[in-house]
Amino acid sequence: MLKKFYPYEHVKSVFDIDYEKLYQQGFRGLVFDIDNTLVHHGDNSNQKIDNLFSYIKKIGFKTLLLTNNDEPRVQRFIENIDTPYICDANKPEKSCYINAVKSLNISKEKIICIGDQIFTDILGANRCDIPNILVDFIRLPDERKFGKRRFVEKMILKTYKISAYRHRLGDIIREL
Repeated sequence: MLKKFYPYEHVKSVFDIDYEKLYQQGFRGLVFDIDNTLVHHGDNSNQKIDNLFSYIKKIGFKTLLLTNNDEPRVQRFIENIDTPYICDANKPEKSCYINAVKSLNISKEKIICIGDQIFTDILGANRCDIPNILVDFIRLPDERKFGKRRFVEKMILKTYKISAYRHRLGDIIREL
């Protein structure tokens, strides 16, 4: 029952992923959420994220942003990033993931979705059998409160950590 909520892998941040290993495994497309995955909610991209996208593209990946945000928000975010996007996606609906696969023109088995929310990013990708990575959501040091969904996600992650569904992508955590 909980399997549909389990990510293929769980890492601290997008910077902890070994993208070169993913590419060596045959993955060719990366679908990213924006808010609390790449930057804090509502923030614009920054030099670190811009450099990450540049690095990912040099490896050979195609990228796409899949977000429930509106177009003005996405346009602000991608000012220095050359990537297609789907906004107002209505995640976790299957159709937005299918559209992302079509847009990248890569088979879903060669795409990885990366996001911070189990009930949108991970559930939607799993419903379409797309490999995925859950990252810890970004929050500011002084942020103490978070929604009820985050509490439920925390409980799901506890069961995930003792399940057989962990590390389905192999050793893709970047060594520092």
